[in-house]
Amino acid sequence: MAVLTFFPFYAMVLISFKPAGAVDFPGILAPWNLELSAYQRVLGGSDLIRWFINSVIYSLVSVVLVLLLATLAGYAFAKKRFPGRSGLFWSFLAMVMVPYHVTLIPTFAMLSQLHGVSTWWGLILPTIANAQAVFLMRQFILGIPDDLFEAARIDGASELRTFFTLVVPLCRPILATLGVFVFLWHWNDFLWPLIMARKTDMWTLTVGVSSLQEQAAPFNVVFAGATLSLAPVFIAYLFAQRHFVEGVASTGIKG
Repeated sequence: MAVLTFFPFYAMVLISFKPAGAVDFPGILAPWNLELSAYQRVLGGSDLIRWFINSVIYSLVSVVLVLLLATLAGYAFAKKRFPGRSGLFWSFLAMVMVPYHVTLIPTFAMLSQLHGVSTWWGLILPTIANAQAVFLMRQFILGIPDDLFEAARIDGASELRTFFTLVVPLCRPILATLGVFVFLWHWNDFLWPLIMARKTDMWTLTVGVSSLQEQAAPFNVVFAGATLSLAPVFIAYLFAQRHFVEGVASTGIKG
């Protein structure tokens, strides 16, 4: 199963190093006759660097904002007592059952009236209210003993100090796990950046690589762009792998 799962990635990377021409399957999957012409064409003849930077900005800023808001909301729903807490939480969680495409047109119409089309705030702002992230953070924070918060209050710690010195460090495993997920969601997002970014200099990498197909680019050029777009995701996972596994295991036990 692992080999079958890895095969499409192997084919994508290998074809990206092949010369342009007719696709000869399965001969094109042989690991020889390799060259860098596709990468030279992608890096030199398109706005790939600009699209890459846009994807990095879109993904990283979204990750920071989603994690901050989700941790704050999860902490409030898990450890704070206020009227209507349960009803508000389950109403917010019901957003998960609403298909993304149902809210797409109203969100675009609202942002268009606010002149948010082709702006960074219009691209990022609607994506930071993530119900799944709030749910995961709440479930994890529920497992933190209440005695720690009582001790912090006795020591005179304010709410913000308790949050940043107690909650955030203890949530590091789930933050790493959720950060990888959120980064993947935004890095691979295609439809929303396609709709909101009307200018080519604001395209993300997914939109830009898709435009290569519309330009009738050879398969090796398209796959070279796809390979370059995959590399940051793979690197991010390598750095967060230990926390990722720990966070998944901890969430599963406490959930």
